[in-house]
Amino acid sequence: MTGEITINPHKKPINWPITLFMLILHTGAALALFTFSWPALGVAVLMWWIAGSLGIGIGYHRLLTHRGFKTPKYVEYFLTLCGALALEGGPISWVATHRRHHAHAERDNDPHSPRHGFWWSHLGWIVNGVSDNREVKSFERHAPDLSKDRFHLWMSRWNVVPQFVLFGILYWAGGWRFVLWGICARVVFSWHATGFVSSAAHVWGRRRFETPDNSRNNWWVSLMTFGEGWHNNHHAHPASARQGLAWYEIDINWYGIWILKQFGLARKVRVAKLPKKMAHI
Repeated sequence: MTGEITINPHKKPINWPITLFMLILHTGAALALFTFSWPALGVAVLMWWIAGSLGIGIGYHRLLTHRGFKTPKYVEYFLTLCGALALEGGPISWVATHRRHHAHAERDNDPHSPRHGFWWSHLGWIVNGVSDNREVKSFERHAPDLSKDRFHLWMSRWNVVPQFVLFGILYWAGGWRFVLWGICARVVFSWHATGFVSSAAHVWGRRRFETPDNSRNNWWVSLMTFGEGWHNNHHAHPASARQGLAWYEIDINWYGIWILKQFGLARKVRVAKLPKKMAHI
């Protein structure tokens, strides 16, 4: 365990623009419940997988942040585009924030330390934080590799543009019902799913590895995030493209990377080994 944190992030003022935006999306998600249809739910599930698994889990996290595997640039850019659809910010700010989390886990400079409280690590750090949507310059130090790439620079500044395109497609295909489910309900669910990785997966679950932080393997967070909830495994081996190390730890994001590898679209895949004496844990 690390030492006490002396700063008090709760004294930061509320970021009203991003808070109001989040409230609007939450309202849309609530309205979606009154417009249920199986096709709309299917659209939401499909977009949840595209944005949450291909985009955030495989693209933003395991490829861009930790470079757990290599892939052709056109595949990298496609996965980045999928990640932008999650409305969790552009690739440079997302990657820089997550790299800071690993460098300072549960200490000063951890952007969403659970030691500031469950809510802070879940979404409070965004509500009381500075909008990172287009502030690319401040993140170049933590993501210099992406800051030199024109596509990632453009996507970081204009990451909401793909969402507007998706809005038009969904409205054309199924009206407001598809929009409410395919964007509002899906995005809100994904926000909380990602938030649970930073909050719940540092509070509840099992610890296989004695990492200096309190990261834990949480099965229900993994189900919500396609495998990102095996968080203790991840903090012990951050560069591993596979986070569900035991056979029973379902890791859909890893299956996606494995499929890319079979088609020659992923190479130099880094995979951590589970020690035999720990295989039963």
